Amino acid sequence: MDKIDYLVDKAARMRKLVMEMCIRAGTGHVTSSFSCVELLVALYHGRVLRYDAHSPSWPRRDRFILSKGQASPILYAVLADCGFFPKSWLRSFCQAGGKFGVHLQHDVPGVEITTGSLGYGLGIGAGMALAARLNRELYLTYVLLGDGECHEGSVWEAAMFAGHHQLNNLVAIVDRNWLCATDFTENCMRLNPLHKKWASFGWDVVCINGHSFPEILSAFSGLDSRQRNRPLAVIANTVKGRGVDFMENQPLWHGIAPEKEEARHALCRLKKQQKNLI
Repeated sequence: MDKIDYLVDKAARMRKLVMEMCIRAGTGHVTSSFSCVELLVALYHGRVLRYDAHSPSWPRRDRFILSKGQASPILYAVLADCGFFPKSWLRSFCQAGGKFGVHLQHDVPGVEITTGSLGYGLGIGAGMALAARLNRELYLTYVLLGDGECHEGSVWEAAMFAGHHQLNNLVAIVDRNWLCATDFTENCMRLNPLHKKWASFGWDVVCINGHSFPEILSAFSGLDSRQRNRPLAVIANTVKGRGVDFMENQPLWHGIAPEKEEARHALCRLKKQQKNLI
C-alpha cells in the first residue's frame, strides 16, 4: 500500500470511528467532522505536522488549532489513533464520566485551545505565529476554520493582522463545504469570491479539492523552507457529511447523530468503503 492508499484507508477508518462515537453518544457533529477528515488525516498521518504524541507539549511541535470546534470528534479520533491518548477514551465521548464533551477541550492531550464559539481560532493562531517569529522559533501554526465561521468579523480582523505582519509561518485552512448550521453559506451571507477576499488581506491563496490527498499534500509541501513572505490560505472545497449519502449536503444533519435504521445504514456504508480499500 503506497502513501496515498494508506491515507485513503485511514480516512475511511476515521469516518467509521467518528460515526461509532457519535451514535454511542447520541449526539455530535458528524457532518462537520466528515468534511474535514482528509485534511486532518493528511496533517497528522501524512506527517505534515511535526509532533510527538508521547510529549504533546514538545516546544518544537507545529501548532494545530481546530477553530471549528464543533468538529471535535474527528480531531479526537485522529489524536487517539496517533497515540496521544488511549482509544478507550473515545467510547465515553459526550457521556457522564467521559474525558470530553461535544466541543473541543484544551485539557485533552494534543489539543492546543478550547474552541466551539466560532471566530477566534485564527486570532490566537496569528498570535502564536508572531510569538514564534519574535522568539526565533521554527514551528508553523495551522488553523482550520469552517467557511460559515468566516461570517465572523474577528476572522477578518485576524486575517488583516497576519497579512500586515507578513506571517509566513501561519497557514489558514478553510473547510469550504458551503454549509453552516442551518443553511447554505451563500444564502445566509455570500462569501464568494472567497479566494479574492483572503488575497486582498495580504495572503497567498491556494484552492484545492479538500478530499484529494495529492492536492492537500501538494498545498502543504515546502512550507518549512519559508519561501513565501506572506501567510498562506488554503481553501479546501469539501462536502459536508462526505461518505454517507443521505447526510451529504443536508443542512439539517448539522450536530445530529443518526439513530436506529439510519445508523445501521451509515455504518454499513462506511464499513464497505473501508473494506474496498484494504
